[in-house]
Amino acid sequence: MLPIVIDIEASGFGRESYPIEVGLVLPDGTPHCFLVAPERSWTHWDPSAEAVHGISRDILEAHGRPAAEVAWRLNELLRGKTAYTDAWSFDMSWLGKLYDAVHLQQSFDLQPLSGIMDERRLAGWDRTRRQVEQDLQLKRHRASGDARILQETYRRLTEQAA
Repeated sequence: MLPIVIDIEASGFGRESYPIEVGLVLPDGTPHCFLVAPERSWTHWDPSAEAVHGISRDILEAHGRPAAEVAWRLNELLRGKTAYTDAWSFDMSWLGKLYDAVHLQQSFDLQPLSGIMDERRLAGWDRTRRQVEQDLQLKRHRASGDARILQETYRRLTEQAA
């Protein structure tokens, strides 16, 4: 069975950054993606991060869901489960900021994807990920697309190891 994979896009890369999009892919391949409307106290914005993910603050304000709704939906989808990420320290921090802002407790665990791979899979990760990116031809750098790439890379490496 494939792992749940989560990816988070953020307003920047520093301490003041916050989550702007959360994407995940469930074991059956079902994707979920949520734009997060900035909380009033979330003001940091890094244009270089926007250049990477292509999500403007105007888009978030027009189409983002309230942080409380996103946190609640994540809890409902992932309650009692473990989600995996390739950027644990960043994503853990951004999830913490999301849940702290709305005074909810996260109902799921977040772990590094590398923790469920052996040395052989880790050694082939970069090469396989590049191939997956080429094969999938996703046009936008978005959270659910990135989660899909990560999950598919894991799947291919697992099949190769079998």
